[in-house]
Amino acid sequence: MKSRSFASLMEAYERVISRPNPVNERFYNGLFTRYENPVLTRQHIPPFWMYDANPETNPYMMQRLPVNATMNSGAIKLNGKYCLVVRVEGQDRKSFFAVAESDKPTEGFRFRDYPIMLPDTCAEETNVYDMRLTQHEDGWIYGVFCSESKDPDNSDLSAAVAAAGIVCTKDLETWERLPNLKTLRSPQQRNVVLHPEFVEGKYAFYTRPMDDFIETGSGGGIGFGLCEDIMNPVIDEEKIISARKYHVITEAKNGAGATPIKCEKGWIHIAHGVRNTAAGLRYVLYAFMTDLNDPSKVIGEPSGMLLGPLGKERVGDVSNVVFTNGAIADDDGKVYIYYASSDTRMHVAETDIGRLCDYLLNTPADPLRSPDCVKQRCELIRKNLVYLRK
Repeated sequence: MKSRSFASLMEAYERVISRPNPVNERFYNGLFTRYENPVLTRQHIPPFWMYDANPETNPYMMQRLPVNATMNSGAIKLNGKYCLVVRVEGQDRKSFFAVAESDKPTEGFRFRDYPIMLPDTCAEETNVYDMRLTQHEDGWIYGVFCSESKDPDNSDLSAAVAAAGIVCTKDLETWERLPNLKTLRSPQQRNVVLHPEFVEGKYAFYTRPMDDFIETGSGGGIGFGLCEDIMNPVIDEEKIISARKYHVITEAKNGAGATPIKCEKGWIHIAHGVRNTAAGLRYVLYAFMTDLNDPSKVIGEPSGMLLGPLGKERVGDVSNVVFTNGAIADDDGKVYIYYASSDTRMHVAETDIGRLCDYLLNTPADPLRSPDCVKQRCELIRKNLVYLRK
């Protein structure tokens, strides 16, 4: 094998960063646009994060600290740039956060020189991942993420405890660590999202109650709870607002995704749903809308999934998975949904507020039984045939 120079590695990296990302013209559903290329892959990682650039100490120019995947990014628009706080996973399985930003929403993302150094305040914390970003009306940007630790009461080395870690920042550069969220009725929490506005003068969170690290157990779906003080974040009561149901896409579990998007008709929520298959768990995205004045009240819940893995998106470290924890609503009404495929890479789907509202409020709900689903479809066919035969 011929060793490459560090300069050639940097040239290859720059070609990846500057690669255009055309629209996928083969895909159409009237709701969103897909793009041909991922917006972030491990090829987007700067070589100086992985290689020792000095040929004297690295004569074969091999990776010293390899990166396995880029996925599950929080998203925010800040100072005119589209910013993703990315979950970067090393080949050692540990994840960390890093900011990638671009002047364009669909291409050209470049990591800042250094990843994020979170304040190390939890001695038992082993891994962190999947940060949701919220620009709150109190003036701060909050990041809520999964803080994972070994379960001290279980000898199984795969047994873990998940908590919702919280940080705050003004610039995505300097971060302050807050206490982890406490939910008095749920022993574990993952996929927690902070609502961008006060509700009844309190901070509002979307939660995912869990009995243990993998299985939801008695957890019934996406919860909603209020806390008095973000510096002492305690939720006494969680109300389930998007419930798991038998034989739907949320049967195994579901969780909040991107921070809710405010529009004239309500709050737009983009979440993930999980069901079991013969090939393992399948993750897809779905959406629902809640009331503008009461974000715990669901007013629109279309049947089925919003977005599922397509083509090459189906293959990766954990195949048959799409997952989101970030979206950006632009001033012109366009919405960019950033999603990971198969725990490996990041993509973007483009839609707009008008289409999302139409989808959420006019797409029929799931009737939950096959005979009723057939009736629902036949009614659509009947209406169409009457219209087309006029």
